[in-house]
Amino acid sequence: MQRLLKISVVVLLMPVSAFATSLSIQVEEGQVRSTPSFLGEIIDKVVYGESVELVKEQGPWRMVNTKRKPGWVHQSAVSESKVELVSGGDVNEGASGKEIALAGKGFNPDVENAYKAEHQQISFVWVDNMEKFTVSNADVEQFIKQGGLRGAGL
Repeated sequence: MQRLLKISVVVLLMPVSAFATSLSIQVEEGQVRSTPSFLGEIIDKVVYGESVELVKEQGPWRMVNTKRKPGWVHQSAVSESKVELVSGGDVNEGASGKEIALAGKGFNPDVENAYKAEHQQISFVWVDNMEKFTVSNADVEQFIKQGGLRGAGL
């Protein structure tokens, strides 16, 4: 009986990480935030395929431990599926983070170029410009306040 009690105590004192859920980052670059909100300060970044440890869930947000620090990521940036990048054959150069993310979505620069070649009547200038567009957290906050927006994750 006493042996069973000792074993129970040891199991209860085991680190929670022994039972932790591992998640994979499924976006090119994910933002780790200080609070579960798109307005939370960005305290770290994670990249496609990186593994993080799930700590807890709060609505659409996941508190995770990265290799560097804990923080919050949106559920759309993570997957329970393991991502493994494996080279096949003689590869002289590695893939960029953008190429990996596009390939994970079934899209790559070759596919994009082929599509552009087949649809020369379409201008992709604005698509290219949108890909370069960024918005600061201060601008997002101002937009939310001016628009009177409220909701989960804000």
